[in-house]
Amino acid sequence: MDALFDTLRATVGAPHVLTGVELSPFVVEGRTPDAAVFPGTIDEVAAVVRTAAAAGVAILPWGGGTAVAVGEPPARAGIVLGLRRLARLVEHEPGDLTATVEAGVTLASLQDTLQARGQWLSLDPPDAERATVGGIIAANASGARRHLYGTVRDLLIGLTVVTADGAIVRGGGKVVKNVAGYDLPKLFIGSWGTLGIVVDATFKLRPRPDDERLLAARFDRLKDCGAAARAVLAGDLIPNALDIVDPAAAAALGLSGEAALVVGFDGLREQVDWQIAEFTALVGPLGGRDVVALPPAAWPRLATLARDAIASPAALMSLSVLPALVTETMEQGAQSARQRGLASAWAAHAGVGAITGALLAGRDPAAVATVLAEWRAIATAGGGHATLTWAPLAVKSQVPVWGDAGPAGRIMQRIKAQLDPNNVLNPGRFVAGI
Repeated sequence: MDALFDTLRATVGAPHVLTGVELSPFVVEGRTPDAAVFPGTIDEVAAVVRTAAAAGVAILPWGGGTAVAVGEPPARAGIVLGLRRLARLVEHEPGDLTATVEAGVTLASLQDTLQARGQWLSLDPPDAERATVGGIIAANASGARRHLYGTVRDLLIGLTVVTADGAIVRGGGKVVKNVAGYDLPKLFIGSWGTLGIVVDATFKLRPRPDDERLLAARFDRLKDCGAAARAVLAGDLIPNALDIVDPAAAAALGLSGEAALVVGFDGLREQVDWQIAEFTALVGPLGGRDVVALPPAAWPRLATLARDAIASPAALMSLSVLPALVTETMEQGAQSARQRGLASAWAAHAGVGAITGALLAGRDPAAVATVLAEWRAIATAGGGHATLTWAPLAVKSQVPVWGDAGPAGRIMQRIKAQLDPNNVLNPGRFVAGI
């Protein structure tokens, strides 16, 4: 390892290779990496990957560290490859509504830069102050505004990755109308750093809306929230967010302890005023009351409401189901927890069927594991799936993080074997053991 460290220091500079006690921020699931390396250029990233691969050392790509707890515990230590020094806005073409940025740029800093030109990247994942562009792509992270604007796959038009053998590969382009060849960038979206290390990306942008507002309507029951959400979807309104929160999550948002339907609208001020009036008139007969405006600071909290509702969560699970099954899934999950004496909190991007459930810490990891297994079964029964996004090791040892991927998992294993035959990129942490 000393020889490896010497080579890494010669590649990126001694100050950018951390060892020993300096590694405490990079401990994952109790496992401390052998080193943390921070290259400053794409060529340096490629050189680090080649060096580590030649030594048979595992590589854990690291952006802002916001989602590093997602995944199975690391099988072996290896090195952290941090991208925080790759933090340049490479190119911004306001007339074309495109921007190319390096992977270490945080989303918050990118949005601040784009805002000066009246534009934005229509993504709002959790922890935007820390989440980096590369990490957002690797995790396919998104937030409430995905209801209207989609996810990374809808906005990414090109990217550069460093593969497991240190090759620099570019896919896609720098213009929105780019249809030539295979859509290689989408292969790396949501791959959790197992297929390649994203080092820069090109996105299509949008003009900043003239006005944007967030509203909440309270309901006595979750099922009434669901009925109102379906009515919104069936009507003429065009919300950019449509979330359902249970009483615990509503309280974390500053609302009284009742279920709530949270809706966002943007556009011209006159259009927003009209949509708010129509929404208020729509939900009243369905049991909605006390429609209130939420402050702009509430927007980023929508992505973490279930997590924030519980001071010491025992576990967090993301469930993906059909939008029509959102409130039923939330109610069944809460009932499952109550039957074992555990409290839970729930929030959902209702229009796309993305649910987050949080469990209050209990004394018995086995009870927590049982509830999580039932939550996954509820999602699967409705044609969906569930991912254990955070839990202590005592729970992860009893509940798989990803669940059974079926035939898709076998295809993913074959892709992994082709792109990373020596299994050095984030090995064993993703679905199907890749």
